[in-house]
Amino acid sequence: MAGKPDTTPPRGMRDLLPAEVELRDAATQQILAVYRSFGFRRIETPALESLRLLVGSEGGENEKLVFKVLKRGEDLEAAQRAGGELAEHGLRFDLTVPLARYYAENHARLPDPLKAIQIGPVWRAERPQKGRYRQFTQCDIDILGVGSAVAEVELLLATGEALTRLGLSDLTVRINDRRLLGAIARHCGFPEEAQGAFFIAFDKLDKVGAEGVLGELREAGHAAAVIERFERLLPTLQKGELSLEALPGLLGQAAGDAAPAFDSLAWIIQTVNREMPAGAQVRFDPTLVRGMGYYTGAIFEAISPAFPSSIAGGGRYDKLIGRMIKRDIPACGFSIGFERLVTILSEGGGSPAAPASAPLPRRVAFLVDATGDLGSALAAARARRAAGDLVSLEVRRKNLGRQLEALAEQGFSAYAVVESGGAASVKPLTARRGHE
Repeated sequence: MAGKPDTTPPRGMRDLLPAEVELRDAATQQILAVYRSFGFRRIETPALESLRLLVGSEGGENEKLVFKVLKRGEDLEAAQRAGGELAEHGLRFDLTVPLARYYAENHARLPDPLKAIQIGPVWRAERPQKGRYRQFTQCDIDILGVGSAVAEVELLLATGEALTRLGLSDLTVRINDRRLLGAIARHCGFPEEAQGAFFIAFDKLDKVGAEGVLGELREAGHAAAVIERFERLLPTLQKGELSLEALPGLLGQAAGDAAPAFDSLAWIIQTVNREMPAGAQVRFDPTLVRGMGYYTGAIFEAISPAFPSSIAGGGRYDKLIGRMIKRDIPACGFSIGFERLVTILSEGGGSPAAPASAPLPRRVAFLVDATGDLGSALAAARARRAAGDLVSLEVRRKNLGRQLEALAEQGFSAYAVVESGGAASVKPLTARRGHE
């Protein structure tokens, strides 16, 4: 006789209970309300993408974490016989690369500029830890077709508004520019062909510290003199008081080509901080890298004392779409790490409650007898739904007091015992009621 099957989800993936899903739904509704108020519109892309697209997208180390999907049937058998590739598709590791393909495929039918919202699952075959899963939800907004830094301003303000409306306080958006990082690399002597590997190592500064970054650079075989120059510069870059205005003097001639980036970044910071909601600010951070190779300009990450890692990140990627349609399309995006956000909300670090102008509907339990006048109960429930309540019919149990306690724990805020004839007086429900 076969043993009991293992019912645990695959490692790094989870089952979500009703209360968890309701919290996620409430947060999603709030985020969507804010993003739509800024003029963004929802789109959707498939979970599967071509492996050639995924691994050729300059997605940094995420390219190594792609879940590959085997070919099927005769295609798989033929590939096995020929010793060829067994997979041609993979699960998407973010929403930006699929968005680039989506735009390349559909741009003739899309508005210009495109202001897109994407909310959906992504997959990465990495080591699970708190707030980091192999399947998780991302919540992105992107602006395609706007080369001006106005796009960055809108993305930062919309995301700041969404996160603060959810109750996050002391929100800081770290901001930098890949062109400034290029100037740092040139100043230290990293050749252009080695800068991508340098950025990937530098991006790990928060995780492994300065010694860890320098050790990785040494193991990669970079010239000792180049690493030593970076080692001397790094403590100054890590100082929180290093200003954007002081950086060109530190980098000397290497900063010359990045002059437009300095001007643009200064304008973004000044403009956004003037309009950012209370409890949020933008701060220049020369150590912010973001490991994706497709970034070309401003990059940003949102952090909060409520969580040890960043809770949102993004930047400008003006070259990614051009590889597919042979002409560059300016593009910029900001992605909320939805799982991390929900962790903060579930631990009391914020609240997904709706603003006063848009109250959440009540959840009402209609208690009915299994053999009673169900037709009247259904009519009464329909009337309450029409009035805006969320109504669930529940069979009345013998121990009413215990049932009401259980309903309150499940998130119901009111109940009604439906009498014969359809009379249903709705009463408030608290978490700990006495027995009736």
